[in-house]
Amino acid sequence: MLAAVRSSAVLGIDAYDVTVEVDANHGLPQWFIVGLPAASVKESRERVGAALLNSGFIVPPRRVTVNLAPADRAKAGTAFDLPIALGVLVATGQLAAAAVEPHTFVGELGLDGALRPIRGALPVARRHAERATRGTLVLPPANVGEASLVRSAELAAPATLAELVRQLGRGALAPATRTEPPGATAASDHLDFADVVGQSMARRALEVAAAGAHNVVLVGPPGAGKTMLARRLPGILPPLTEAEALEVTAVHSVAGTLPDGGALLVRPFRAPHHTISTAGLVGGGSAPRPGEASLAHLGVLFLDEMLEFPRHVLDALRQPMEDGRVVIARAATTLSFPARFTLVGAMNPCPCGRSGDAGAAARPCSCSAADVARYRARLSGPLADRFDMHVTVGAVPIATLGGAPPGEATATIAARVAAARERQRARYRGHRAVECNAHVAGRWLDAHGGVDPAARTLLAGAADRLALSARGYHRVLKVARTIADLAGEERVTTVAVAEALRYRPAAGADVASASTAARRPGTGAIRVPRDARPDPVAAAG
Repeated sequence: MLAAVRSSAVLGIDAYDVTVEVDANHGLPQWFIVGLPAASVKESRERVGAALLNSGFIVPPRRVTVNLAPADRAKAGTAFDLPIALGVLVATGQLAAAAVEPHTFVGELGLDGALRPIRGALPVARRHAERATRGTLVLPPANVGEASLVRSAELAAPATLAELVRQLGRGALAPATRTEPPGATAASDHLDFADVVGQSMARRALEVAAAGAHNVVLVGPPGAGKTMLARRLPGILPPLTEAEALEVTAVHSVAGTLPDGGALLVRPFRAPHHTISTAGLVGGGSAPRPGEASLAHLGVLFLDEMLEFPRHVLDALRQPMEDGRVVIARAATTLSFPARFTLVGAMNPCPCGRSGDAGAAARPCSCSAADVARYRARLSGPLADRFDMHVTVGAVPIATLGGAPPGEATATIAARVAAARERQRARYRGHRAVECNAHVAGRWLDAHGGVDPAARTLLAGAADRLALSARGYHRVLKVARTIADLAGEERVTTVAVAEALRYRPAAGADVASASTAARRPGTGAIRVPRDARPDPVAAAG
């Protein structure tokens, strides 16, 4: 007898329909699974057989053939356990075919018949809701939280295979109890900018970066507060919208990193260790999965000790930084994962970290010129050019730590960032996939960004003196546009351009030396009129 059961599989962060066909005929008692199954799918025959027997069903000695259609797409994961088990029951006459026909089934089976969670339940629920004739999506109880984000999907979540078969036999599936997903705790929930002592320029730079979604690199000696500052960045980013939360949750659902029974309702903060591989950072593997770049989608990707990462691993970020997505090509298929993140890098100016430190007289830099050159060469020129902002974070004097007044609170900064983001959304309404200054085309902003003639003249002269590339020129303009948005100004003035130039090193200068040089006269840094130089403390207020 032939049985057909609806199911779904995940490709990238999207799901597609799969029909699980089961044929149980006379012959030697053995199972065959076809349709390009991975090892995890082939092993389902052992799990399904034990689950059926331990749930009180009969597994007759038949030749069982399972086909996963369409057969030309690779299948992986454990979500086919449940539809295969139901297909065997229908094919052996223990369950009516009409009972399973309108529904979709996904789930892993334990040997005792319990339904266990799977990856990618949210994309499956979204695909199920798109069908014209949907029926009910049957999935494990642990996946109800994320699937509930798709409010139009009808869900059922029996605890065991035996319970599901009883409900199907009665012709009435018990609807799942929908609860508001608890979500995940933000990395910055208990981190406040008020705890940061000093560092007015770095605080201002991170506010600008948050307002325009700009990539930023922080350069300074160990213990200066680079990591402390970066970990507070998510707290000043605007909350996720409902559509953004669905997109972020889908990525983490596929990766299997969602909180138990919940969803990701806060902007992610990812801080991978410098020993990570290229596949771990941007995604990949034999069965491609999202990497840290995609797990940081619509959030912050923080690379602490950035120059300790292998150069080829860092360079793999160049395409995601430009396109906002990661494309993984394999012989059989090409997958795309979203990766629209704000990249924050933290690095020392030299291997020992004391080059350019204000306390260098007491603790001089011990690195040779060759050591420093090799260290700084780990960040390639093309990647450095993709950072909108380069910020020096100097060491804070110990004497000021104890009695310093608290700085500006995260909530106050977040309000200014939200207002600036709202101005940008209004400006780019009608532009597909563009909501922030960092993502808009440079030529469009140059023509329609409201740049004053004096500001344009200042920027053109600075571009010549700093030998900026076309990308560098447009990135300075984008940062200046964000600074104007924070100030509530319709036009980009010389003040905004002057501040944006402070965050841009000259072409050919490495990040560490350029950031240090920006604080000293006579080092090739661009000069701007004194009355046009912004006070970062006043600008932040």
